Amino acid sequence: MRSGMIEKRNIDPIARFMQEHDVALVKLSMLNKATRSIAEHGYSEDAYAKILLALEFIDDEVSVHNKSEEEALFPVLERYVEGPTQLMRQDHKILKKEFVLLRKAVGKVGRRKNDRKAGKELHDIAKHIVQLFVNHIHKENHILFPLVQKFLTRDALREVARRMV
Repeated sequence: MRSGMIEKRNIDPIARFMQEHDVALVKLSMLNKATRSIAEHGYSEDAYAKILLALEFIDDEVSVHNKSEEEALFPVLERYVEGPTQLMRQDHKILKKEFVLLRKAVGKVGRRKNDRKAGKELHDIAKHIVQLFVNHIHKENHILFPLVQKFLTRDALREVARRMV
């Protein structure tokens, strides 16, 4: 099993997605705190290491999570309703673009450890992407997933679970 994520066997796919969201929120909080530390106090190896861990998590775990939603959950839900899945797909694209900016800002801080302006820029970008992620997770947990539970049968949920990455 990948580090930090939930094993898919024998679990309701919606419960799994929500558990993965909980793990993501912890990593996002760590990212926000570490970038704030660098912005306020300057570069530190500890803060930078936490940022790299959060980046790795987003790069690996979040991309797998989003792929599972897009390839397993959304096609099944779209048999009943399409609007919410289109919005979530758009969010995923925006988050992916913002992540590229975050990665560049992290690299800049790594190369220019004493550049306070780079540290401030990193925190601003991180704060923005954390806000986007938190809003996205909120939409899925409180709008999309209740819709799923309303429209999908047990058999449809089992199909989603089988299709998950």
